[in-house]
Amino acid sequence: MASQMGSNTTDSLELLPVPKHSIAQEVMGLFCMILLTFTALVANIMVMVIILKTPLFRKFIFVCHLCVVNLLSAIFLMPLGIISSSSCFNWVIYSIAECKAVIFLNICFISASILTISIISVERYYYIVHPLRYEVKMTIRLAVAGVIFIWVKSVLITVLALVVWPHGNGATSASRCTVYWSPGAHKKIFVILFSITCFILPTIIILTVYSSIYRVARTASLQQAPLPAQAVAPRQRCDSISSQVTILTARILMLPRLIPDRLLGSNKAILTLILIVGQFFCCWLPFFAFHLHSSVIVDAVGGGHGEMVVTWIAYSSFAINPFFYGLLNRQIREELARLRRSCLNRSLGQEFCLSISEASVQENFLQFLQRATCTLEMHTSCISPSPRNRLDQTTMGFPTPGQVPKETS
Repeated sequence: MASQMGSNTTDSLELLPVPKHSIAQEVMGLFCMILLTFTALVANIMVMVIILKTPLFRKFIFVCHLCVVNLLSAIFLMPLGIISSSSCFNWVIYSIAECKAVIFLNICFISASILTISIISVERYYYIVHPLRYEVKMTIRLAVAGVIFIWVKSVLITVLALVVWPHGNGATSASRCTVYWSPGAHKKIFVILFSITCFILPTIIILTVYSSIYRVARTASLQQAPLPAQAVAPRQRCDSISSQVTILTARILMLPRLIPDRLLGSNKAILTLILIVGQFFCCWLPFFAFHLHSSVIVDAVGGGHGEMVVTWIAYSSFAINPFFYGLLNRQIREELARLRRSCLNRSLGQEFCLSISEASVQENFLQFLQRATCTLEMHTSCISPSPRNRLDQTTMGFPTPGQVPKETS
């Protein structure tokens, strides 16, 4: 990587200037980019350490692999993105070999991240909808094969971007390295194939899978829970008018509670799925839409401020993914809390230990969606004593007027 303080005297294929901003905008943009990079580094390392440190979490292979891809992106891609996006680094000039390496890493890590998210979605689908089939077929060998498939496909997509690189215009350097640095029909063909392979097909998979998961969660949350016996079966007789009023009031107050609990479980399932799917769309839809529009439309102007914005929106997924796919898992959060208490030298008796039955299974995504439903079932299973029973228990200790007391030996 060469540095140059003055004007560039080399013949460049496409010298894309860094957009000019005010000092305040430049400082704010640089701060946001550094903050995203730091968050991606810390969050991904934290989730990886928790998974690798806990033997019972070794089944979270794809979540750990996603953190590895995000961490590599935070180490290599995001610092290079800061250099390309900030006017403080206008003096940095890339050679052709360096620019090819930057584009190779960019496309490879983006492809690996999106493909890993797609496989995590399919894994969750089988774990929730077909749990028996998942327990039989989900082995270490299959997980390793999935990881190998991700990297082979990512490398093939990246090679497609570089194998037919144009060399006929005498370019020797560039100030920014993007897809626009390779003009012509090759760029258009590659962007279309790249968008279909790494965005359109994964989007179809994610929408189909999470729609099925939502239907299962909604069906489970809307199941009719058994009502308490006192609320269903009327008694044949009541001893007093006050007891009748008490029982009737209990029935009226008990039944409406079931509807908000079911709605809460359904709304929580909807919110969780919207967050996961919406995060994927918000991060990657602007990126691929911008590149498709700039490559297919003849008069479209590529590069500049628009490309910088959509690129960093896409890079933000590297910092968000560990929260949505790692820390959103209750077991990982509890293990993180246990490690934090251990670091603060608290007593071992206060540490929360995961049960083997909970930690031995893959990420319990359905349990998160149905937490309100589980609460509803707990409420309905706990039958409180009726006023009549309490009256019977009370009167057992007092003799009825006129009753002859029993003789005691």
